[in-house]
Formats: sequence, C-alpha cells, structure tokens
Amino acid sequence: MRVCLLASGSKGNAIYIESRESRILIDAGLSAREMGARLQGLGVAGEDLDALFISHEHTDHCRGLGPICRRFRLPVFVHPQTWQALRDPGKIDCLQEFDTGSAIEFRDLRIETIPLTHDAAAPVGFVIETAEGKIGIATDLGIATRLVTQRLQGCRVLVLEANHDEAMLRDGPYPWPLKQRIRGNHGHLSNVASARLLDDLLWDGLEGVFLAHLSEVNNLPALAVEQARAVLGQQNRCQPQLIVGTQAHPSLCFTV
Repeated sequence: MRVCLLASGSKGNAIYIESRESRILIDAGLSAREMGARLQGLGVAGEDLDALFISHEHTDHCRGLGPICRRFRLPVFVHPQTWQALRDPGKIDCLQEFDTGSAIEFRDLRIETIPLTHDAAAPVGFVIETAEGKIGIATDLGIATRLVTQRLQGCRVLVLEANHDEAMLRDGPYPWPLKQRIRGNHGHLSNVASARLLDDLLWDGLEGVFLAHLSEVNNLPALAVEQARAVLGQQNRCQPQLIVGTQAHPSLCFTV
C-alpha cells in the first residue's frame, strides 16, 4: 500500500493510492499534464492508473477531470448530484455513479463513501479498505460529525483536513463573508478541529497521518503540525508518521 498527496490546497487537490492490484486517484484538481508529471515523479505512468474517484465538484478537486480521464482512459466514480453540478467536463466514456454511504467493490479495494458537511452538492469522504489495512480520507468538511468519526475508526492511514489557523483567518485579508463561510458548519476544518478529530481516531494500528488542504493564506504547516503533535504527545497508543500536504509538489509517500 502506498499513499501520496499529489497536490493539496485551495489551488488543486489529488491523492494517489496504490494497493497490490489497483492504482487510483481521489480527485483531479491538476491539469492532465501536471498530473502526469507528478505521477512520473513517483515512478507511476498515468496509463497505469485504474480509476478516478471524485469527492465533490469544486474546481480545486475537479479542474482536470475530463482531460485526465480521456488521456489515461479512466473510469470516473462520482455521485450523480456531483456530476450534474460539474461545469462541462466533456465526454467521459465510463461513468460510474454511487450513492452516498454506499460501498464500492473495485478490483482488490472496498471503498466506502461518507457524507460530509461542505457547501457542495453531495460531498463525500472515503474509507478505502486494502489487504494491508484501511485508508480514511476526510477533507473539505465544516464539522466532523459523529458519523464521520465512526466511519474513520480503525484506519491505518488518515488524510485529514487542517485548513486554517483560527487567529490567522480572523485577522487575515479575506472578506468577512468568506471568513464566515470557511468557519461555518459547511466550510473547512481548522487546525484545532482537525486535531480534535485526530484525537478521536487514535488507536494502536494508526501509522500515518496526512494533514491536508492547508490554506496558503490562513495557515502555516508548523501551526497545523503543532496541534497534531500536541494530541499525539498526550497518549502512548501510537506514534504515526505525520506528513503535511503542499500545493507546489507531491508529499512524502506513506508506504507499507
């Protein structure tokens, strides 16, 4: 199993996941050319990908959807309301729709979809079960509901949003309505809220934690890491590797 944030932030998001028999993308917020280049840096050819799964329709998660799928001949798994909300992705040869809360059997993977609170048509997180353990993905959510916390239990690897530092957002340059959107129940998780969710998900088998979707304006990697390490330092059940996603280049890979 291998997990890497190919890009993470407000300008583009994509996650690469590799199991024994599958190579998939979660979201496609990069151009096809850039996606291919970043995959190549991992030693992966775009033509070797098996599928693309879409979390929601916002541009930073779907910018390259059409070109990437056509270039690499990928099936797209997407909620029907998300598909309807997309801005003209063009022809997709293999479209697979799913219901929120459903489980998708794909090659050697079992992929659960989790409803999230975000200002999109039908946003979802994912729990991807592999032979080596589960990967939980929850980004672009205003609050971590009880259901989200329940579904993410027992993951070996977590990808959790840590979008903003509350003080930086409050005192930063964004207009007040945008600040309210980000802080709201259908916005984004702060560093504090992300750490609180992490605290609820700690268990003996947790080995890797990615901090994702950091704002370039309202956050600093050191602040996100500080909150996560404060939680990890208060327990002795696990000591997972902490990896921070960035916009400019792929993150370190977590490999089992």
